[in-house]
Amino acid sequence: MSDSSPLPPVRLHTEAELARDALSTPLLSRAARLARWAGPDTRVDAGGGLVDEQLPAAVEALGLSGDDAAADASEAWRVAVDAGLVEVVDEDEGTVTAGEDLALLTGGSPQDVLAVWLSAVETVLADASVPDLDGLVDEEGEVDLSALDWDPAGEAEFLDGVLGNLYLLTAGEDTPGAPVPLPALAASVIVPSDMGEPTNDVLEQVSDAMMRLDDQFRMLEPVGFVAYQPVDEALMADADEEPAAPVDDTDVSRYGMVRLTPLGLYGMRARLMEAGFEAPAVGDLADKGADALLDGTAEFPPRAAQAETEQWFQRRESLAAARELLAAARGSDAGAPLRRLRCQQALSLVGASAEPALREVLDDAELGGLARVWLTEHGAMDVPAPSEAMVYWLTIDTVAAQLAAEGNSEELRALVEGLARQHGGFFDAVWRVDHPATADVLEAMGRLHPDKKVAKEARKAAFKARSQQGG
Repeated sequence: MSDSSPLPPVRLHTEAELARDALSTPLLSRAARLARWAGPDTRVDAGGGLVDEQLPAAVEALGLSGDDAAADASEAWRVAVDAGLVEVVDEDEGTVTAGEDLALLTGGSPQDVLAVWLSAVETVLADASVPDLDGLVDEEGEVDLSALDWDPAGEAEFLDGVLGNLYLLTAGEDTPGAPVPLPALAASVIVPSDMGEPTNDVLEQVSDAMMRLDDQFRMLEPVGFVAYQPVDEALMADADEEPAAPVDDTDVSRYGMVRLTPLGLYGMRARLMEAGFEAPAVGDLADKGADALLDGTAEFPPRAAQAETEQWFQRRESLAAARELLAAARGSDAGAPLRRLRCQQALSLVGASAEPALREVLDDAELGGLARVWLTEHGAMDVPAPSEAMVYWLTIDTVAAQLAAEGNSEELRALVEGLARQHGGFFDAVWRVDHPATADVLEAMGRLHPDKKVAKEARKAAFKARSQQGG
């Protein structure tokens, strides 16, 4: 994932909703309960963890049971210390007191609560990057680190890469928030993008990565970062063992399914932004000017752009907003055609109250064509017919915008074919259009049109346009 280009925009829940979610996560709620349970007699070791003698009392305070009760209580205590809910008063004596941030969980703002939750997430992520040490304890009860093939930085980078890819999949327009099969997620960071058929060695790496991720996502679920359906235990049984019940080998969900929760999406975006990525969220531009809206949504997918624009309009009176958008859409720079396209799409969301603003620009060379389209679509009366020069100018502007938005897409190819077919003598006339993008558009039409004769006409017209522009 490169930090040089913006990530797709995400839709976040409100901070109040997210704060409520954070407070209800099992891990943070346990950490808070232990912070309130701790007293003058509570003792911690040199690393800040509860001493073994006090773990049973902590387990009882949390109402935990089962084989993992002590480990869960120990983890909750670590989170309480790391998140500032508990403060070590005297390291030599091992005494503690309530931390300053404990009061924020009940008396702080939603942002305060989320800041505490993010601290808890960092603790869990650090723990998730540590391998299982159970099999490395020697006869004296010490961990044999020499037998451990562990690269802490590499492990953290691997998990960050997986979560980054999960963020991209969660932010997608097609299936936002849909669970992702664990094999596909593991393959996304293991299999090279230019590899056709994965080798056996690569497939083995993917399988190993899945097992690591299975453990890591199990750790991230109690803090509310992911919703996880673990790998079916039957898949990890010995090949000689008979399954307890018939299994469906085609059911991909048996191999694990994971998605970021709304809280996890918020947390992952915060981590990405701290790492230097540009990670927009729908609503970021609601209080900005029209120029920021049109430039900011230029690379947004359609539904995200509409949602952002709707929020922008909610804070403004329709007529004033339309005038601001039209003013921001002017310009002869390379980004201007796409701004005008976004302006036209934005104006489609307002009703007849915006009509005066559109009539005011009917004679504008850059906005007159756009205004006529809007007025006609909204059933306005007495809309003057555009001149031939305006029609050609609007055509160049529209194709330039589509090129900027979609590149050489199939939709643009169909548009190019339609223009050449419907307008006789199109290329003889269009190269004269006084638009900064005329030559570029004609060159693109030459690339995109499937008919060699027509493509050649487009290239000749592009040469004339560039000569006219002195290029």
